[in-house]
Amino acid sequence: ENSLLHVVKRKFVKTTDSDHPYKRYSNLAKDFIPTGPNQLWRSDITYIRILTGFVYLAVILDAFSRKVIGYALSRSLADELTIAALGMAIAERTPSEGCIHHSDQGGQYASDDYIKKLTEHKFKISMSRIGNPYDNAMAESFMKTLKCEEVHLWDYKTMDDVLKRIPFFIGQVYNKKRLHSSLGYVPPEEFESVYAEKEKPVLTGQLVTL
Repeated sequence: ENSLLHVVKRKFVKTTDSDHPYKRYSNLAKDFIPTGPNQLWRSDITYIRILTGFVYLAVILDAFSRKVIGYALSRSLADELTIAALGMAIAERTPSEGCIHHSDQGGQYASDDYIKKLTEHKFKISMSRIGNPYDNAMAESFMKTLKCEEVHLWDYKTMDDVLKRIPFFIGQVYNKKRLHSSLGYVPPEEFESVYAEKEKPVLTGQLVTL
């Protein structure tokens, strides 16, 4: 009577394939609390339904600010998807040696090419336990936000629709405008800006009288 609608729950699509021959790594992120950017990155994959099938989204978040620092979209779940997202994040942040990269144990993250890229940039590699979403709750939370506040509110029909809306939501809405209680009710980019200002060195000098 009041034209109120509810968000319809969508069919679950599996994006993590842990049945692979690649090496698995321990969870280094379990008790790690970052005190600044580029100490812990969290990654994940989700799907977006369109008329002709699915589009897959890989993202990387900086755990300090919850900012999305890398992402990629593809019609395929091959590891090129996650490698593209990682490449974007590295180009954006140029992390120092020892940054922890955390993911699930899916083949896209455990593949030889993906691990090689992590090793080349001197990341510490961390993975969740199989079937335990709590090990990567921050990334899971972002995906839920993306679905509820963007994907389920738009009638995506084509890949072009996805390529237009998802970058806008990530770059202009989530990173710049969406408030987070864990960040003191400021968006990720503002949180990082405030941190950067606090970390600026204070220049001191001595007055010399000639």
